[in-house]
Amino acid sequence: MKPTFWGIFLLAIFILRTVKMQAQGPPIYTGTPILLGLDGGGIRTFGKYISKENATAHVQPIAIPYNFTAKLQVGTIVPFVRKSPDGLGANSGLGDVVAFAKYLLFQKDGSGKTFRVMARVKETFPTAKKDEMPALGSGAYQTDVGLVGGYVSTKIGLYGEVGYNFTSDNLPDNLIYNLAVGLPLLPQQYPPKQLNVFLEFTGNHVTSQKQNTLFIAPGIQAILGRRLLFESGIQLPLTQDVPDGQKTNFIFLLGTRVLIF
Repeated sequence: MKPTFWGIFLLAIFILRTVKMQAQGPPIYTGTPILLGLDGGGIRTFGKYISKENATAHVQPIAIPYNFTAKLQVGTIVPFVRKSPDGLGANSGLGDVVAFAKYLLFQKDGSGKTFRVMARVKETFPTAKKDEMPALGSGAYQTDVGLVGGYVSTKIGLYGEVGYNFTSDNLPDNLIYNLAVGLPLLPQQYPPKQLNVFLEFTGNHVTSQKQNTLFIAPGIQAILGRRLLFESGIQLPLTQDVPDGQKTNFIFLLGTRVLIF
């Protein structure tokens, strides 16, 4: 492993084991069953820089969720993509647009804590350009169904997500699995002013090809008032059972969420 990986990993473990926590925010990579606050009824955008062995890419999605009720959220994700393969010219433009819905299945609240389970579905449409290389999307319809669960208190947040992605045009399906632990560094206060750290694991298993990737993803998040959140994280590979030349070096994320409803 590279020293950079161990430095970030050990720092994240040290923070998660030693600080005293009093508040909580939504995870950076893993889904959350909490529909209120800065995870819903607003706009989320983040820049994602992807470094691979044979290419680099930049993705800038804009996500717009809307809470119809306390149990139902719908929304859309519009990504803008730029890909730069080694030895080829760069290509940029609109990626594959996503529509999604989340529905709360179970909720049990206690004093300063809650446990919730949510069903989610995402439909990806092949809206990216197909007549230029490199391709900016998969060129196929994708339907992702899954469950998101979480235990959230004023001291800790534990989140889990599992989903299955059905892909058309004889492309392989994917099993998605994520896990997150979130810990706040500041006392709970109102209006909210929080600094949270996360340690997440993000996995993807290509079912027909028996390929698997697993990343560790430490991150940090600042909540400034009721309507504004900033977050950043980095995904580093733990396991990559993929063909040579397609392995990922790292994925860096920097983004914001703004509550407007």
